[in-house]
Amino acid sequence: MNLFRKKSIQALLSENEQRGTELKKDLGAFDLSMLGIGAIIGTGIFVLTGVAAAEHAGPALILSFVLSGLACVFAALCYAEFASTVPVSGSAYTYSYATFGELIAWILGWDLILEYGLASSAVASGWSGYFQGLIGGFGIHIPKALSSAYDPAKGTFIDIPAILIILFITFLLSQGVKKSARFNSIMVVIKLAVVLLFIGVGVWYVKPGNWTPFMPFGFSGVATGAATVFFAYIGFDAVSTAAEEVKNPQRNMPIGIIASLLVCTILYIIVSAILTGIVPYKLLDVKNPVAFALTYIHQDWVAGFISIGAIIGITTVLLVMMYGQTRLFYAISRDGLLPKVFSKVDKKKQTPLVNTRITCLIVSFFAGVIPLDKLAELTNIGTLFAFMTVAIGILVLRNSKNPVSSGFKVPFVPLVPILAFLSCGYLALQLPKLTWISFGVWLVIGLIVYFGYGRKHSGLNQGEAPLRKIS
Repeated sequence: MNLFRKKSIQALLSENEQRGTELKKDLGAFDLSMLGIGAIIGTGIFVLTGVAAAEHAGPALILSFVLSGLACVFAALCYAEFASTVPVSGSAYTYSYATFGELIAWILGWDLILEYGLASSAVASGWSGYFQGLIGGFGIHIPKALSSAYDPAKGTFIDIPAILIILFITFLLSQGVKKSARFNSIMVVIKLAVVLLFIGVGVWYVKPGNWTPFMPFGFSGVATGAATVFFAYIGFDAVSTAAEEVKNPQRNMPIGIIASLLVCTILYIIVSAILTGIVPYKLLDVKNPVAFALTYIHQDWVAGFISIGAIIGITTVLLVMMYGQTRLFYAISRDGLLPKVFSKVDKKKQTPLVNTRITCLIVSFFAGVIPLDKLAELTNIGTLFAFMTVAIGILVLRNSKNPVSSGFKVPFVPLVPILAFLSCGYLALQLPKLTWISFGVWLVIGLIVYFGYGRKHSGLNQGEAPLRKIS
């Protein structure tokens, strides 16, 4: 049996065309850009900036964001070409099916399940912390046993707020992609306003002396900082999971991916410069560095707005991550590598309703019971692995016998894909050894699932036609 059999791009497009209106095409370039910004600006900018500055980069946090941003720009160009060429649900999983074949596609799909699933749980857990901090200011306190993940030593057993926000997001996703996108766009506007408020207030309190020494931990600290804040960029790839619900994907997908990444990169660089200019970097090792910086300069009223903005920001990240997870399950199931229940579409709402509810249960369990640090551990390496695979996929795509002429094209091939691969690989090498070991274990589990279920039930293995109508 050929483990590397491929679905040609022509077959994928034909399958998508015959499938018709299973998923409703409702999204334009603005919706996609907002989805991308909604996914990117959140936990990274509101939480990780402080730790990265205090422990790794110092004021050179700016360079860390530039390094991570460059790696993501190269990868984003590769994603944009694939999303334009193969406008089908499944993101990098689907692209790999067309370029590398079934086994590699499954490995990447399994990798993305890790990224979206655990990232969703981690984000919900982070949201819970901010929310409890906000209501605590009004004298409202959730019973300790219900306030955080299972840790008997601290007297906590389940994180109820995290589960409640997941249930709300699940309800929203089940209403259809347009309503979800509209809610996301409103939240993103509020979130951007809060970030701009921080910039507008904070810039007047910058003390250039706080930028000295600029690189206290050397360039290795900047590189480690870049690997840490890379989490802040995760999300733009989730835009590509929306491919089948986009009007004119050849034009709108590249705009959504690249525009969202560029907006966020510029904001990150400005925010990190102001943050380290306001507060000495050694004091930034806190969970809410942006709000802390405003409290530090006695702008408490602005700090309150920032806290609300952080909650809104993290909500939109959760929305897009869970959306990406459901569409990934949908694509893999449609190919037979996961049970068909994941690709069953509700005829009335034109969304994978059962899939969405199963995702809710899985994400709720992990967010409610497993501590945040354990959840977040593997997210970066999973994403970097996906970016590296997509970069190599562009080189394979360009050298294929039947190249596709329409749609967005990565400039300066093979230079840009090679730079994407090398920069993401460099960041991955900065991650701890334990993370690599854990990632290896996850992939081994994935191979067991594939050879135990996926290989036998694969649509291609059963000799099915490229189209498999979902009822």
